[in-house]
Amino acid sequence: MGTLHYQDEQAEIHKLVVGPLDNNVFVVRCRDTGQSLLIDAANEHERLLELCQRLDVRRVLETHGHWDHIQAVPAVRDAGYDVGVTAADASMLDAYDFVLEDDSVIEVGRLRLRTIATPGHTPGSICFLLEGSPVLFSGDTLFPGGPGATKFPGGDFETIIRSIDTRLFTLPAETLVLPGHGDDTTIGAERPHLQEWIDRGW
Repeated sequence: MGTLHYQDEQAEIHKLVVGPLDNNVFVVRCRDTGQSLLIDAANEHERLLELCQRLDVRRVLETHGHWDHIQAVPAVRDAGYDVGVTAADASMLDAYDFVLEDDSVIEVGRLRLRTIATPGHTPGSICFLLEGSPVLFSGDTLFPGGPGATKFPGGDFETIIRSIDTRLFTLPAETLVLPGHGDDTTIGAERPHLQEWIDRGW
């Protein structure tokens, strides 16, 4: 099962594409300890649970509460994995175990993921920056070619633009962006296009 997507001295990142909307699920693994965490228990829980067991996943983080990102949450919780979500999106889940807060650090093994609140796609959308590696997990906030959709309830275009401009585009240009759907990009590739996105309105 070839899921390895990225690696450097401290981390491995495994990627699985699941469900009818081709959601990206990422597992971040500490190379020193072998411990991991999973980002977005989206769908196809059997495949995710196999990955959790194989890669020693310790907890699950949700970038936001939209239905396509949480279909496997009940199954992973039943299997004993704690699931975290922001307070603003918590009501979208039937149940969860802990609350993710802005500008905090989540540790797994020797890795540290810093949380970056990026409301706009949903009120509680949050991104995760892997400290010591040029990697950002952007959920549905930032994609190649623009921001995530804001037409759903709780979405707001001006808010997502502000989140991207003030919270994400301050990161180094070489930062690899791993979104909730589709292909990778970088901060440097997207940053010059902010005004185009504002002008087109989506």
